Order: sequence, then C-alpha cells, then structure tokens
Amino acid sequence: METQELSSVDYGSSLPIESVQELASKNQKEIPSRYLRPEAELDPVSVQESRELPVIDMTKLIDDQHPWHHDEVAKLHLACKDWGFFQLTNHKVPEEVIEKMKIDIEEFFKLPLVKKKAYAQQPNSIEGYGQAYNQSEEQELDWGDAFILRTLPVSLRNMRYWPTQPISFRENLDRYSRELKKVALCVFKFMSRNLGLDSQTLASKFENGRQSIRINFFPPCMQANKVMGLTPHSDVTGLTILHQVNDVQGLQIKKNGKWVLVKPVSGAFIVNIGDIIEIMSNGEYKSIEHRVVVNPEKQRLSIAAFHGPHAKDVIGPLPDLVKNSKANYKTIITEDYLKLVFSKRLDGKSQVDCLKVE
Repeated sequence: METQELSSVDYGSSLPIESVQELASKNQKEIPSRYLRPEAELDPVSVQESRELPVIDMTKLIDDQHPWHHDEVAKLHLACKDWGFFQLTNHKVPEEVIEKMKIDIEEFFKLPLVKKKAYAQQPNSIEGYGQAYNQSEEQELDWGDAFILRTLPVSLRNMRYWPTQPISFRENLDRYSRELKKVALCVFKFMSRNLGLDSQTLASKFENGRQSIRINFFPPCMQANKVMGLTPHSDVTGLTILHQVNDVQGLQIKKNGKWVLVKPVSGAFIVNIGDIIEIMSNGEYKSIEHRVVVNPEKQRLSIAAFHGPHAKDVIGPLPDLVKNSKANYKTIITEDYLKLVFSKRLDGKSQVDCLKVE
C-alpha cells in the first residue's frame, strides 16, 4: 500500500544528544561549548516593530457579509507579502481542545527523563523525543528539546512515539491536530483568492497532505544571552500554526535585517508562511527567517503544527502564476524535497534558496 511505502521513507535522522532539560536541571555554571552562540549577543533586536505584526480576525475572513470582510482579506494578503507572519484570532478551535493539549504537554515534560526517553528518536527517523537537525559531532546545538510526531493523515501515525502518559495525550492530540488542519485549509482558501487563483487551488494541494507536530521545550539558562533556543531558519513546510503553551516570550522574526520579538495576542495562533508556499506562489509570498531566544529564569513551551503537501505531489510555482512570467523556482517531488532539507542542518533560508532559478 502507498501509505506503508510513505511511512517507511528515510528522510534522515538527527544524532542523539543529552536532554537539554536534564542538562539545565544540573545548574552548571559553565555552559558546554557546543551551546555557546556568540551571534545571540550581537544581533540587533527591534522593539518598535514588535507592535506592528499583523493580527487577522478569521471571523471577518469567513463572513463575506461582514462590513470589514474585504479589508481583512486585503490585510491577510499584505501580511503574507510583507511579513510572512501574522496572528490569527477567532480561529474557531474550541478553547477546551487547546487547554487540554497545553495541560498534557506540560505534564509530559514533567515526567522523569527515563519515561520521556521511551519515545526517543530512533536511527533514520525524525520522529520522537530529542533534538532535530543535529548532523555532526561538531555542530552548534540549540538550548531546547523537541518532540516531533506525524499526526495526519492518520495512516502515517507511528503510535510507538505517541505517549501513553499522560493518559489523555493521544486523544487530545488527535482532536487538536484535526482542528488545526481545518484552520490551515481555511487560510489556504483566502491565500489562493489573494493570489488571483481559484479558492480551492492551494487547499487542494494540502487537503490530503501531511501534518506533523513539533512540541518545543526551552529550559531557562543562567547565561541566556549566550545560547539559542532554536537556530535561525525558515520553515520547510507550507504553513505553520504555532501556539505558545505558557506566557514566556522568545519567538523572534527577521524584518528589515533586525530581529523582532513576537508578542502573542491572547487566544491567537501565530501563523507563518513556509518555503513550499514561497515556491508555489513563485515568490509572491515569502517564508521568513525566525528563531527562539531563551529566558534566564523561566522555561518556555510551544507547539507547532506544520502543514505540507502529499509526499508524491510536486512542489513548484503554480502554473496559473507563471503563464505570463518565468518560474523563479525549480519543480521537485515533495518526497525528494524533504530528503534534501532533512539531510542538512538548519541554516537560515538555505533550503528554499537552493531551489531558486538562477
């Protein structure tokens, strides 16, 4: 069966390292050298632009009779073009679904290390508990742990990685993943319209595609200004929907050469364009480099849902967008694209840059 073939594809793996949560609990005065990141202290951070990140109201998008409907649709277009990031309010995901997922995530990371390691990444797999994109023994490391799971389609779920503690984790993640897929498909429809396409063009590319969830745990660090929670990168997927589990800030996006702190709006999802949408839109919408910085006193938790196309589909500029102009990106099978990106370490926008037409 095709689903069995896809689930067994080797997209690469990450070398195992010590749990950063465990490392941080030892209160070491000296940070291991592989975690030291001098750029964390040197890069300029803009305070002013953090107040300008677009906020999109999904109620206004959906209701075409709403007096602000057309303004909100236009606002989404500018957010995708100029920022690549926006916050989405009134997204229709029940608060109960979000809260239960948040509780389960917090409980999972409270488990003893030996219990979390039961779900550790295995050789030739990017799924499980650990740290992704660690490709060599010399590579600089991020100050954070990750728990990566394939969630949709259901046929690709590998339940050996799905925790049985907390006992509600599996049920709540199932509900959460399905609700976020609905949100993503809705956003894709309005993005399609804004690109001058049929409303179903993008949604049809992702409707039967893959969703994966990455749960992030960033422990506090006494020398937080010397480490990086998550290396600067753009997302290799189509659309990412992020929810901050607790109230500790840390996500920054790159705008006009400076890092801008994202201040989450209560109850909102943080949504960002991935490399695949940049390619499909032929560069009209661009993925944006982002990173996570660490708090010196408090842990930070977040959950990101990545939405990509079917592994056997192709990624390339949409035909209707290049009828009267040249394609700015190469076309590649999704499966080959994923093998390419997962074989490398995170490095800004290098993943999508390698597919640009010279």
